[in-house]
Amino acid sequence: MGAERATRWSLRRWVAVAVLVLVVVFAGGSTAGARAIADLDRAREDLVDRVDPALREALRLDTALVDQETGVRGYALTAHPGSLEPFTSGVGRAEAAVSVLRGLVAGLPEARAALDRVVAEAGRWRVAHADPAVARLGSGGSVDAAAVAGGKAAFDRVRAAVDGLQWTLGAAREAGRAALSDAASSLVAVCVLVAVVLLAAFVAVTAGVRVVVAGPVARLAAGVRRVVADDDFARPLPVGGPREVTGLSDDVDSMRRRIVAEVAAQRAVNAELDLRTGELRRSNSELEQFAYVASHDLREPLRKGAGFCQLLERRYRGQFDERADQYLGFAADGARRMQGQVNDLLAFSRVGSQDREPAPVDLGAVAALAVADLGPAIEESGAVVEVGPLPTVLGEGPLLTGVFRNLIGNAIKFRGEDPPHVRVEARDEGEEYAVAVTDNGIGIRPEFAERVFVIFQRLHTKDAYPGTGIGLAMCRKIVEHHGGRIGVEQVERGTRLRFTLPKPDPARLAAAHHTGDAPGKAENP
Repeated sequence: MGAERATRWSLRRWVAVAVLVLVVVFAGGSTAGARAIADLDRAREDLVDRVDPALREALRLDTALVDQETGVRGYALTAHPGSLEPFTSGVGRAEAAVSVLRGLVAGLPEARAALDRVVAEAGRWRVAHADPAVARLGSGGSVDAAAVAGGKAAFDRVRAAVDGLQWTLGAAREAGRAALSDAASSLVAVCVLVAVVLLAAFVAVTAGVRVVVAGPVARLAAGVRRVVADDDFARPLPVGGPREVTGLSDDVDSMRRRIVAEVAAQRAVNAELDLRTGELRRSNSELEQFAYVASHDLREPLRKGAGFCQLLERRYRGQFDERADQYLGFAADGARRMQGQVNDLLAFSRVGSQDREPAPVDLGAVAALAVADLGPAIEESGAVVEVGPLPTVLGEGPLLTGVFRNLIGNAIKFRGEDPPHVRVEARDEGEEYAVAVTDNGIGIRPEFAERVFVIFQRLHTKDAYPGTGIGLAMCRKIVEHHGGRIGVEQVERGTRLRFTLPKPDPARLAAAHHTGDAPGKAENP
């Protein structure tokens, strides 16, 4: 239960606890290190600033006292006043050394007591022996052997006191060295301990963050990867940890549930779409088959009907009244138009029905062939057809010839008062070629730009412009069969029909040329 509550902590609380642990450890280590450094500095100060200078002053005091004794003895032997100079200077140096020593050994009780003994013994020696001997010798007297022996014994006591002072200071020096060494060792131990504790705290905090934060996040990421890799969006993604991580896990799981619902809905839509697509494909196939069969089977009866209507018209024209002749003309014309529509419908149903391998097609060659097929119409109308440089594409030559034949033929058919002027040109548009057929004819109004591509749709009566109304519909089917688009572009005068064809891959085009494929003969589609 406690672990469960712990996992309910927020990420901010976990970070705060980790930072607090590191701060406490760092503060404790800093305090212990500062104390160890202070102890080391105190031991160094006692040794360097007190004990060692006290030893040097003790040596100076010893030298000054020895100089006093030497001066007194020399004066006693020579009675020369110059021999007292070591005694006189020694007294001053001794007093100076004692003054310095009192300041240095103020914190050393044993050394202070030893210094007091030295001062006391030196004072007694001077009062009892040195000063009286100097006074007697100065007044012309002499010092007897007993006085000399007594003075020597007294000065030995002074030397013993000085030795005691030096021994005490030496002991203090050894104690200071030991304290300095202990302080240094303590500092090293504290540094090592602080480093170990900091490392342990860092490892503990890192492990805690890894277990509490990184672990749940990693498990959540792994769960998401498994769901995506296995395409198993039905698998739940519950992950414990801090509130932020559990909140993120809940959000991801909510997103997973939404994805599952949307995928299920999309699959249902796709299944319905696939079903309808299959039905539409079957319907289109049946319609194409019906159009082919109907148009193919109707050709012979229509041919016979048209033939007999023409025979009746030729044989019996003028033998009945004028209305009968008109009826015979209507019948013959209707049969001919029906025969043309059936033939066009048969050609329309055949577009794309034969699975042929695309071959290189020189659009310039097929356009020239279409112009040649339209020679009588061009000559009769006085049309001028200009064909610019056209590219080579992959496709079916006969079908593309039919496109040019229909577009150029329409430009000649739907002409205005001026002789027809038709321009065929192409432009490279990156991934495709755009071919435009422009004329100076009657034009197409914008509202009819799509209607003209519907099969059997006519914008004019058959008396004004003959035809079945299937030509542009067939052009659209052929162009789309080749992967392109066709449409009407508005120009100031006349009409511009523009269609696109995919630009062939150079390697595939070269391979097609290598296999011996060439632009096929253009035949009526």
